[in-house]
Amino acid sequence: MLMKKLRILTPFLSQKLLLKREITISSKTQLDFHVYSSISPQVETQFPHFLQPQRLNFLENNLGFSQRTLFCSEAAKKIYCWNCNCVSSNITPFLVCTDCGSVQPVDQSVDYFQIFGLENKYGIEGENLERKYKDWQRKLHPDLVHTKSQKEREYAAEQSARVIDAYRTLTDPLSRAIYILKLEGVHVDEEEKIDDIELLTEMMELRETVEEAADSQALKQIQGQIQAKFEQSSISFADALQIRKYEEALAAIRKMTYYKRANEEIVKKL
Repeated sequence: MLMKKLRILTPFLSQKLLLKREITISSKTQLDFHVYSSISPQVETQFPHFLQPQRLNFLENNLGFSQRTLFCSEAAKKIYCWNCNCVSSNITPFLVCTDCGSVQPVDQSVDYFQIFGLENKYGIEGENLERKYKDWQRKLHPDLVHTKSQKEREYAAEQSARVIDAYRTLTDPLSRAIYILKLEGVHVDEEEKIDDIELLTEMMELRETVEEAADSQALKQIQGQIQAKFEQSSISFADALQIRKYEEALAAIRKMTYYKRANEEIVKKL
């Protein structure tokens, strides 16, 4: 049975002070009222469907919350521009204020996919990513902020560096795979020692083949074989990720890592 985690805001002492908790519920439970950010007297008129008796009864009988408890999603959090105090939802990355145009401080809760307005998935469109990357770099270019305050110039430099790091991570298949698993809460030890005998044997044979290669043509042929193996491992990662088999996804990352290193060694010899 598919389970989902929801963050819950519980009123404490007053309507303005809330405590955040997490619960796990079955996907069969029909809770379509999960995007609410605060408790206010106007909630009855703003969200009448939320207050239907059967839903309130579910909260009290199954989750142990009072009728004044509301669910809150991260998408409902409000972010304020430091310069004009304009409110923006973090559904989209708040790198630059859409109202006054001021560059904003880095928000670590915005992940690399959100920076470029992309869906969090392994397969991405390279052209779309590059176009949005160039668009952000234009908006954050030093020439556009050189007359701004010291604070905003620092924000622009930090945002630009993060956009560059995000672009490099997402354009590289291996880095993108590792990053996605980290977003999923799966630890990836990039320096882990491999105990896969079959893989180790393959890599030893590959090194010997590279060392014995007679010329650049032979090296390029080996390079093509390695690239094919890398792409196959990349497909294996995508398949494992889709069905949430993280051990298989990690195994695919190990192979991708070895094949990438082997290719780098060949490049040095070419």
